[in-house]
Amino acid sequence: MKETPVNKIMENTLEKMREMVDVSTIIGEPMVTGGTTLIPVSKVSYGFTSGGTDLPSKSNAELFGGGGGGGITITPVAFIVIENGKCRMMQINNYTSSADRAIAMIPELVDKVTELLKSDKSETPAEEASE
Repeated sequence: MKETPVNKIMENTLEKMREMVDVSTIIGEPMVTGGTTLIPVSKVSYGFTSGGTDLPSKSNAELFGGGGGGGITITPVAFIVIENGKCRMMQINNYTSSADRAIAMIPELVDKVTELLKSDKSETPAEEASE
């Protein structure tokens, strides 16, 4: 692909956007308060555009006009709460779909299954001893 000023504009725009958003923007730094750890979770949306054209000139010099731009929206959506060895997700806004609700329930479901498995293991030796 021929290297054009439009390519350079797009590369510059994308590079600047990469500098502004990284993984810690989506899953934030943990905050510890007492015995509770809060981890912020955000949604990142972005878009960019660029364009350009060769301008006619009377001289042999190539003239180019162009520009580019982009925008980023960072929206906090939830907190992961770790307390007393249990993990749960607290959403900030209402659920927008059934899939959102199901995903939010996964940490709580994992905690309940873990508790169930622990209680089964602790009851098994007592039952075997009484037989």
